[in-house]
Amino acid sequence: MKRFVIRRVGYALLSLVVLSATFFVFVRLTGDPSVLLVEPGASKADIDAIRADLGLDKPLLVQYAVFVKGLLRADFGRSFYYRTPVLELYLERLPNSLLLAVVAMAFSLAIGIPSGILAAVRVNGWWDRAGKIFALLGLSMPSFWVGLLLILFFSVYLGWLPSSGSGTPWHVLMPAFALGWYFAAAHMRLTRSSMLEVLGSEYIKLARLKGLPEALVIGKHAFKNALIPVLTLAGINLVLMINVAVVVETVFAWPGVGRLLFEGIAFRDFPVVQTTVILGGVMIIVVNLAVDLMYAVIDPRIRYER
Repeated sequence: MKRFVIRRVGYALLSLVVLSATFFVFVRLTGDPSVLLVEPGASKADIDAIRADLGLDKPLLVQYAVFVKGLLRADFGRSFYYRTPVLELYLERLPNSLLLAVVAMAFSLAIGIPSGILAAVRVNGWWDRAGKIFALLGLSMPSFWVGLLLILFFSVYLGWLPSSGSGTPWHVLMPAFALGWYFAAAHMRLTRSSMLEVLGSEYIKLARLKGLPEALVIGKHAFKNALIPVLTLAGINLVLMINVAVVVETVFAWPGVGRLLFEGIAFRDFPVVQTTVILGGVMIIVVNLAVDLMYAVIDPRIRYER
């Protein structure tokens, strides 16, 4: 078990190193941020002064060494555009992204799990066909398109919901649904396949032979065991929702981490982009590492495999 944990932690640290180096190089391919920070018509000397002030005049390897040294001290630098510590900006936006992700996850579970159960129980029936169509639409329609349709219908035509911003419970409904649409389809498909596997098992057949009510067989015996992989996926998806909501937060002008990343890319704010991506990667890697370790505790065969 000790070797398994050390190996998994090593893989996680290696992933973080590769992630930091890759995005450190990629963000610098987007252009020179000093051009956007000077006044129109500024001279080359002014641009060079801004580059020197931001530390962009140093060789790339030196910049990366300074960046890594700051990471080891939990210092993510200062934003080029906002002129404030990036970590403060991130932590200021994070609660909004957490709220959006939690509501979107509630939507996706409330839609995906019941529809997946009905599709499995009514396999090859009307509910199953409707569920397949829903899953196809959910996995095919991008979240920004769903968001634009929601704005057009509920904000422009009906005037029921605000089209952008935050501050009230009504503001979170449309972006949460647009974000949770894809994940609802994914949860529906996994719930259906997991339920079908459990419903075909021997202990379910035995429960039915004993004369237990069908609702009890499905609700207590089948659903409880089929829910394990769904909850595992939901935990990983919750972290993904926090970090992949860039388009949804931009469409609805939601002040979250995703919009902060968009602003960082638009303004070539290297520290903002690097910090947002790395902290998002840390979340995803830590959750996956925790899932791997839990699986190893539950099933000893996993930690002994080579």
